[in-house]
Amino acid sequence: MASLTHTPKRLALSYVVDWIVIIGIAAVGAGFWKVTPNHRPFSPVDPDISFPYVEHEKISTGLLVTIALVIPALVTAFVTLVFTPGPGVSRGTPKSLMWRMKLWEWNTAWMGLALALATTFFFTEGLKNVIGRPRPDLLSRCNLDPATVQQYALGGEGSQLPLWNLLVSSTACRQPNASKLNDGFASFPSGHSSFSWAGMFYLTLFLCSKFSVTIPYLLPYTFESSTQDAKRYDQGLIDGDSDNFKNDAPASTKSRSVPLRKQAAAPPTYLLILPLICISIPAYVASTRFSDFRHHGFDIIFGSLMGTVISYIGFRMYHLPIRRGAGWSWGPRSVSKAWGIGVGPQGYTDGNGAMTKKRDLEAANEPRNSALVSSGEV
Repeated sequence: MASLTHTPKRLALSYVVDWIVIIGIAAVGAGFWKVTPNHRPFSPVDPDISFPYVEHEKISTGLLVTIALVIPALVTAFVTLVFTPGPGVSRGTPKSLMWRMKLWEWNTAWMGLALALATTFFFTEGLKNVIGRPRPDLLSRCNLDPATVQQYALGGEGSQLPLWNLLVSSTACRQPNASKLNDGFASFPSGHSSFSWAGMFYLTLFLCSKFSVTIPYLLPYTFESSTQDAKRYDQGLIDGDSDNFKNDAPASTKSRSVPLRKQAAAPPTYLLILPLICISIPAYVASTRFSDFRHHGFDIIFGSLMGTVISYIGFRMYHLPIRRGAGWSWGPRSVSKAWGIGVGPQGYTDGNGAMTKKRDLEAANEPRNSALVSSGEV
């Protein structure tokens, strides 16, 4: 823990502000949630909004928060604290540096998750309020009086229009519970679908990254090597450490291409259970919104896709690609670029991805790990 004192205050403060911004996005979404949504006119004989009102939903709001927020937060924290930095770091690495790696991975894991959920919440509640689409159970909530329904007709003379062609406003409803009625106009998009997919799909990507669960792919490089270097590379493939040879392999007199079948292999099948479970949970949550008559089909599909896309963006903001990142998150910004770069400079690092100054790395008294940190691999 003592090594955390090496982190410059300017850099640390910039990430504190990042957290404040993420919390602010969620707070605005909560504000949207409290606002009365737009009440879109509806037909009193529309069969799409004539389904019964279900008192007890299969997935309550509290259970949704547990699925989308609590479980991913606990799992990502457990994985980062227990399984990182992993076998790629030498045994002589100082414990202070090891904890520094763990805490950074934990921070980025939660920042990506928080950004995904906060942004999804923001857009979901905002769209609900602006669009105001009636839920499938609106008429059950509304409690219309057929004898007076034409008095609330919109867009023409209600008494001269047939009932099947009549649109009425929500003022025709006799529902005494205003909250229940307002919620009846919050069908698009499905919040349960978007929020559950945002949290669990993020967890899917996170676990696939940490445990290298991905479809095998061909390595995009070949190099020249001697017979001895070729044997080292073969051993590197077995040890899963071939990346250490791809950039600095010495040139030699003998050209050698790695056979295609040796460039990749499938992960253990039992690891596929992790993403399958993570994907199955939000799929079930989304399906209950249809069986509980809370949302139309398009509301669920749109919400699921929105949550998935936003969670992917949140993951990639803080983590390397699953195939090429070896389970690591992106390193921190450079101290000089902690608060932005303006027009002209490129990227938020100085080229070496180091979190601290050179003298801070040298103080760790571990040349190999210092090189890993400065190269952005740790």
